[in-house]
Amino acid sequence: MGLIREPKDIDFTVESKPWTEIELHDFRKLMAELNEKNRV
Repeated sequence: MGLIREPKDIDFTVESKPWTEIELHDFRKLMAELNEKNRV
């Protein structure tokens, strides 16, 4: 498989947005539940 080149007028670089407090809370809750479930 070779390299994939970006077309001239297209930029594949993506800047991520910071998570909101609500999103962080939901993510941490989900991860805690998954970790507890997988521990068994």
